[in-house]
Amino acid sequence: MKIRVGVIGATGYTGAELVRILSLHPEARLVALTTKSYAGKPYCEVYPHLYKYNRMAGEKMDLPYLLKACDVIFIALPHGHAMPLVREAAGHGVKIIDLGADFRLIDYRVYEQWYKVEHVARELLPAAVYGLPELYRASIKDAWLIANPGCYPTSAILALAPLLEKKLIDPGTVIIDSKSGVSGAGRSLSLGSHFSEVNENFKAYNIAGHRHTPEIEQELGKILGGEIRVSFTPHLLPVTRGILSTVYANLNSPVEQAELLRLYSDFYQEEPFVRVMPRGTLPQIKWVAGTNHCDLGLATDPRTGRVIVVSAIDNIVKGASGQAVQNMNLLFDLPEDTALAGPGLYP
Repeated sequence: MKIRVGVIGATGYTGAELVRILSLHPEARLVALTTKSYAGKPYCEVYPHLYKYNRMAGEKMDLPYLLKACDVIFIALPHGHAMPLVREAAGHGVKIIDLGADFRLIDYRVYEQWYKVEHVARELLPAAVYGLPELYRASIKDAWLIANPGCYPTSAILALAPLLEKKLIDPGTVIIDSKSGVSGAGRSLSLGSHFSEVNENFKAYNIAGHRHTPEIEQELGKILGGEIRVSFTPHLLPVTRGILSTVYANLNSPVEQAELLRLYSDFYQEEPFVRVMPRGTLPQIKWVAGTNHCDLGLATDPRTGRVIVVSAIDNIVKGASGQAVQNMNLLFDLPEDTALAGPGLYP
């Protein structure tokens, strides 16, 4: 019997990517696509690229119905909106995968400080598992509530995990310089993502204050086994998809580049979606567009004593919807790469 799937918030970019992937998933059956703006409208009219791949219509959210009709529910809504839904879903035996930020941070006070929203489901935070399979695969399999990671954190955490686990870098020197495509801003209209503002332009934003900072620090701290503070600066690229993160840190002692590449290759050897590039090859966002891959490359700088790691993902696949389906596959004991395998499109 196929997994019965509902998507709440199906007409945003992450929702649409979920529908695209799940429409091709051999073990999943979409039973409900909820939308506030397009209820009653054929989904393929909202997203014509899915014409003949999805024949459903958007519908208003009816959570009691979803809890009876679904085995798993994806929540693809902005932060603050998942908390009451998850509270109502608790205890109904339905798996929940939240693509927003409501259950990513362990400490509700940190969430309230950075997101400026009261956390009204703090009692459920201990049940939430951070959905980064490369680090928490075993815990994900046994969970009912998955906090799907943010896009920037996914790129940064995977870039730094081997170095921090082996205590090879000074954690006080970590700098994360990330660039994202415009789809990360969502589908809603705003001046900042207007074509005339973005085209032939490149800008930093939310310096020293981006909401993904505490998520990055929380997860890196778990790997390190202690507190860590990072400098994280996001930028907006004039492209649709992709995140490229360049991460800098001081090495505790000199390490040859070849040795670090072996470390990364060994660390991610069993990971279906992490590709460690050979020496002299650094990732590009075009190589991962449309895929669930995270490509990693690195170099050492003996002159400064630093290591530089470059990480590339598709922000709405491995950075959001693809990773969410990867988590669903784990929850239902399916091959992890089901509906996610394969290279992207090039050029």
